[in-house]
Amino acid sequence: MQQVLVAGLGVSGVAAARVLLARGDGVALTDAREPAAVAELVAAGARWLGPLTAPPADVDLVVTSPGWRPDNPLLVAAAARGIEVIGEPELAWRLRIAAPGGEPAPWYAVTGTNGKTTTVTMLEQVLLAGGLRAVAAGNVGRPLVEVVTARDADGRPSFDAIAVELSSFQLHWSSSIAPAAACVLNVADDHVDWHGSFPAYRDAKARLLRLAPVAVADAGDPVAASLVAAHPHPVTVTLGEPGPGQLGVRGSALVDRAFAADPAGEVLVGTGELQVSGPHNLVNAMAAAALGRVAGVDADGVRRGLAAFSGGAHRNVLVGRVGGVDFVDDSKATNPHAAGASLAAYPRVVWIAGGLLKGADVDPLVAAVGPRLAGVVLLGRDREELARSLARHAPTVPRVVVPSGDDGAMGADVTYGDGVMAQVVAAAVRLASPGDTVLLAPAAASMDVFTDYAHRGRAFADAVRALG
Repeated sequence: MQQVLVAGLGVSGVAAARVLLARGDGVALTDAREPAAVAELVAAGARWLGPLTAPPADVDLVVTSPGWRPDNPLLVAAAARGIEVIGEPELAWRLRIAAPGGEPAPWYAVTGTNGKTTTVTMLEQVLLAGGLRAVAAGNVGRPLVEVVTARDADGRPSFDAIAVELSSFQLHWSSSIAPAAACVLNVADDHVDWHGSFPAYRDAKARLLRLAPVAVADAGDPVAASLVAAHPHPVTVTLGEPGPGQLGVRGSALVDRAFAADPAGEVLVGTGELQVSGPHNLVNAMAAAALGRVAGVDADGVRRGLAAFSGGAHRNVLVGRVGGVDFVDDSKATNPHAAGASLAAYPRVVWIAGGLLKGADVDPLVAAVGPRLAGVVLLGRDREELARSLARHAPTVPRVVVPSGDDGAMGADVTYGDGVMAQVVAAAVRLASPGDTVLLAPAAASMDVFTDYAHRGRAFADAVRALG
């Protein structure tokens, strides 16, 4: 029996504590505040220690929340004492259950600055269409510790394959994860405030490829492509005609020249069969297809899986059409790279942007999208930084800055955030003309004004519906 300190009791921390207790391990709990789940975990045998700056003397292992930075005093103190610190995905990898006479369910893993959730949920559909008992887990869906220890009625592992989304935070605390195939979709300026530098952020993403026998990346993303270039089995996806070892677009179809028996390639799915739009979603679909092919899914299974995928909430969702103007919710575009992909899908846009930029440089984005902007509405703590960039690179574009009051953390005040968004949508309506798209693609995180990106998206949809 080992003594484990679970640091941070969000969804993954609570799941880790439950699984460790069920195994008979000693579990201690710490967090800045006492969440409701503590009572249940203490009743099951855990110790609640409250906030800590150093681990107790008897701790053998620390399982940390992905939100805790490496410079957290507790984690620094653990490392100084030689106590290993890991994340919940690394714990899950070590706790995998093997099928009778076989291996544990393989992981098909995806990371990247943007598109992870879309690609992983696409992959889940592809694996299911291929006849595998599959589930999406990790940074999306269920915690990995629950999935890898789940058993069916006969006591066997519940899944044949796991589609895994991993963030850079999770990968920072992972050392032995070896997926059957790994994909780095893209690497753009994001989370530098957490990792300390862009190279450290990039290197966290690259950890996913180190032990994977197949590495997948978007050939159009220079950083991701460079990460897989030296891999023994690189596979890239392209929006152009695919070469050997690639998946790409030929005419109006996605074509596989990496895994197909025919050197000329095999058609996987027509682009018109997909329910999601935009070049970025073609890249996501091809990445999911590549991982599905590694899992043994044939072309027909890939086609059925991708065609069944209908997209996720707050990801380029049309929420209303008023007076000839489309209103699109892409609240999940929480950094400039994601916002750029979203803006590229529409010819003339009234752009709603702003929030917490997390140290990201917005100048390249604003310079690139300026010609398609009919107007801009800015909100959130870092709105003035965006306003200055617009003044430099798109000075003739009309813009409205909506004050957000006190720029502290206001996410808990749902009514306040909804009121701000009502003002934002009203300003966007004044800037829009028939044929335009009002696009919520903030290029920033949401927690300055909203509880999370989903709250921001719901507030946008509610304000659009209020227009009638």
